[in-house]
Amino acid sequence: MKATEINIRDPFVLVHEGKYYMYGTRAQNTWERVDLNQNGFDVYESDDLENWSEPKPIFEHFDGFWGDRQFWAPEVHYYNGKFYLFASFIGDGYHRGTAIFVCDTPNGRFAEHSRGAVTPADWECLDGTLYIEDGVPYIVFCHEWTQIKDGEMCALRLSDDLKESIGEPIVLWHASDPSWRYDIKEGEGCYVTDGPFHIKEAKGLVFMWSSFSKGEYVEALARSDNGKITGKFIIDENLLFDKDGGHGMTFCDLDGNMLFVYHAPNETPLERPCMRKVTPDMFD
Repeated sequence: MKATEINIRDPFVLVHEGKYYMYGTRAQNTWERVDLNQNGFDVYESDDLENWSEPKPIFEHFDGFWGDRQFWAPEVHYYNGKFYLFASFIGDGYHRGTAIFVCDTPNGRFAEHSRGAVTPADWECLDGTLYIEDGVPYIVFCHEWTQIKDGEMCALRLSDDLKESIGEPIVLWHASDPSWRYDIKEGEGCYVTDGPFHIKEAKGLVFMWSSFSKGEYVEALARSDNGKITGKFIIDENLLFDKDGGHGMTFCDLDGNMLFVYHAPNETPLERPCMRKVTPDMFD
């Protein structure tokens, strides 16, 4: 199948041993409680980024699992010889949070790894991503606007085995920081943080993230002033993408080109994974 036939949100591409693996939120699994049999994540495989396999399930709801709806934003990271799935859920009696799963292959069945969500148990959180600095693993995630109105981007140290978090989260930036911020509740001070993904480059540490501006879903950049996760993050005034799409990430293709993948438009069920080549000035 072609990318134009794939209906997912929050696309994430892993490149491993000459093959592309793409994951994403099943578009029908957005806000409403759906049939539990529809709660899960798939992988699409490709050799050329043009032709993709049919979706193959890698994780599905099972009896006893704490999350029962809104299975969102899967990312698969290769770490210490195994593949780790980071994904967000909510369930009756549980706040929304990001949990971690493990598999020996990028396209097999992932098993529970962390002890529930690794984000704070009393916070509403989502979109956790793995970030490693000086050999230390962190989860970077969103503290949801639904709980605090002005959404935060936060970082929290993980244990070396990724089974639990350590210490207290640090706030990297607020959704209201940039001048282009947009109050999605029109006067109630509600600002969104979504979809962080790091880019470590010669100029320092940059995170991509999504929010809203002028009513459109957008992709933005935040830069650490000292190249570290503990630095002060400055939000670019120029948006990376402002055409009603986002929750993106970057990856290098098999020819060494860096690509930016995101979903657009931000409307169910029209979302599709979109890719564009990163130009030399894209992150300047």
